[in-house]
Order: sequence, then structure tokens, then C-alpha cells
Amino acid sequence: MEIPKIFESEYRFCEILWENEPVSSSELVRLCREKLEWKKSTTYTVIRRLSERGIVKSENAIVTSLVSKEDVQSAESAEVVERTFSGSLPDFIAAFTRKNNLSKQEIDEIQKIIDAYRD
Repeated sequence: MEIPKIFESEYRFCEILWENEPVSSSELVRLCREKLEWKKSTTYTVIRRLSERGIVKSENAIVTSLVSKEDVQSAESAEVVERTFSGSLPDFIAAFTRKNNLSKQEIDEIQKIIDAYRD
């Protein structure tokens, strides 16, 4: 299943949903007002738009996600690597590490991921 594009404000909304789901739409309105400073109408508009695109489901005033945070992050990162680095993960990592020093812990975690793919 291809993950639909989720824009920045929608992603912030989804983070709230993922942390609290299943959640009533009225509670989601409260959370979005508190964390995003959105009006009630904005929250309901985002719920409707994401529902139309198959990202969330709103049934009997209960909102749940239809895509996981991990799936969205994977799709987004793959798109960045494809668009910006012609699909080259090594080029992406080289560019990232030029400006961002990796901690020993981060290096160890990346090495574990690489080792898992080798097995």
C-alpha cells in the first residue's frame, strides 16, 4: 500500500492522534487547540481531509489512524533520499554526517541496523 503524502501540519496532527488513539473528535479538538493552537473548525477540516485520503478514520466520533507513524516516516525519508540524492542512501548519509556529528551511540545503532541486514 502506498502511503499518501502527509504535509507538515497534518503530520503534527497525526503525532497527536498516534499518541492518543483511539480518541474522540472532541478530545482531539481540545488537544489540537492546546498543542497546535488550532480552532475547532481547523481540526475538523484536517480530520475530514485525512479521512478522504485514507490516512485516518472517523467513525461514531472516534478517530483512529489507518497508517502508522513508522510507515509515514519510512515513506517520507525514502522520498527525500530519492528526490534529493537520486535514491543513494550512502550519499544521503555522507551529506548528513558532514554537518551533524554522530554520537558513539548513534554509530552503534546504525551499525546494528547494517549488521541485521547482512545476516
